[in-house]
Amino acid sequence: MSAVESEKNVEEEKGVVRRGELLFCGGTCWDIIGRRKGPADGNLFSPTRLRPLVGIDIRFVASGCASCHCVALDVEGRCYTWGRNEKGQLGHGDNIQRDRPTVVSELSKHKIVKAGAGRSHTVVVTEDGHSLAFGWNKHGQLGSGSAKNEIESSPVRCLVSEVTYATCGGDFTVWLSSVEGASILTAGLPQYGQLGHGTDNEYNSKDSSVRLVYEAQPRPRAVAKLSGETIVKVACGTNHTVAVDKNGFVYTWGFGGYGRLGHREQKDEWSPRRVDAFRDRNVLPPDAVISAGSVNSSCTAGGGQLYMWGKIKNTGDDWMYPKPLMDLSGWNLRCMDSGNLHHFVGADSSCISWGHAQHGELGYGPNAQKSSAAPKKVDILEGMHVMGVACGMGHSMVIVDGTNVGERLHQLDIYDGKASGEVNEEPVKKAPAPKQSTKKGAKGGDNSKKKKPKESSESEEEDDDGASEDEEQENGVARGKRKRGGNNTGRAKGKAKGSGAGRNRSPVKTGKRGRPRKS
Repeated sequence: MSAVESEKNVEEEKGVVRRGELLFCGGTCWDIIGRRKGPADGNLFSPTRLRPLVGIDIRFVASGCASCHCVALDVEGRCYTWGRNEKGQLGHGDNIQRDRPTVVSELSKHKIVKAGAGRSHTVVVTEDGHSLAFGWNKHGQLGSGSAKNEIESSPVRCLVSEVTYATCGGDFTVWLSSVEGASILTAGLPQYGQLGHGTDNEYNSKDSSVRLVYEAQPRPRAVAKLSGETIVKVACGTNHTVAVDKNGFVYTWGFGGYGRLGHREQKDEWSPRRVDAFRDRNVLPPDAVISAGSVNSSCTAGGGQLYMWGKIKNTGDDWMYPKPLMDLSGWNLRCMDSGNLHHFVGADSSCISWGHAQHGELGYGPNAQKSSAAPKKVDILEGMHVMGVACGMGHSMVIVDGTNVGERLHQLDIYDGKASGEVNEEPVKKAPAPKQSTKKGAKGGDNSKKKKPKESSESEEEDDDGASEDEEQENGVARGKRKRGGNNTGRAKGKAKGSGAGRNRSPVKTGKRGRPRKS
């Protein structure tokens, strides 16, 4: 998972910030999403307005493919967070779950302009180039220079400067900086090489033990292999990273399972490696869009064509190298984000989504299909200008331009959620009220931690984040043995059959130029 930039001209066009309204769809039972047990109700199947943010001009939204919490920034620089909060990832100084977007009061003296969300931590960027973080810090993912405090429930300063952007993987963080020779810095869990420092920092916990642990990296460190390049875009999956330099070259590193790195093999990469498909005449343009899901990666290249690679669908071959997604040929993609196995795109005057969904995160409506193998329009948003999108685990957020669509926005449902400590509260209009589960998720190993005898990130996560088999697969864990730094030999296919993107079979019809249209 990763945070997605809103359309660039939102703030530049005529010097006026256009009004953005945040819409949400997906699961609202934050304590059970992605876990084995819990109620199935509380889902919002259509894009819905959130009561605390009605009339608030939103400029940026962030979540992550392993995240069960959300971040929204308004045009005044206020930061709102809500969702799961067992590790203090909402930044309110406690571990109380919040169903309603709530301003992070300790950030009130800063103007927050960018944000990223990991599995259990959050990082924000201020207008003057500083970065602050809060949440789980066992692996040093907050970048504060120390992992002594395992949980920081209030914002702490990250040891970076001149920051322009930040995003998070499951348990690590990436910052972009304008500092010469250090345009990209990383901190956190190095387990699969996702920090890009040439090692996974693995060692045996004791000389006589086979238990493997991974040394936390709490101090942000520049990625040495990219010191001569200026990185301008970055996206993170649960355990891998995708970056683009100013020349339009694409680099990937980290966990290689399912071909999500695009190198025609499944070997982990501990240092950035250039993706061969994007060179010569097919380098990425300055306005390219990039995205990273749990088990796949995406970007737009020449002519705005969307390319994807990795595990694209639950069935069929994995794409071991970038292939064009022909269903979206001819569309003008402005923004995109990927969740654990679903995707949202803002293009032309439409919003398009597809993938595997369980909680209504595709936004098709309560009586429509839950999942879609091929891109499909979100009908209720047809004709609206989508300015930004963000996908998390079991949920999606969309920022739509409120200009000239006021009446249509008024027709959408409004969801209240529960205030902190409330037991029952009825939602407004048709949206179902969430049910707080008093049961913990079933205990089990962390979803991305089952390839080695024992991992440093398991101890806390085993208690709090019991993962379902689906989540385990979505976050990149193929069952079976795997060598250090070697190939993932689980469920992923060893070779792609070169079937091309045009083989996404779906009952969804397309119109001109391969455009998705109403079924």
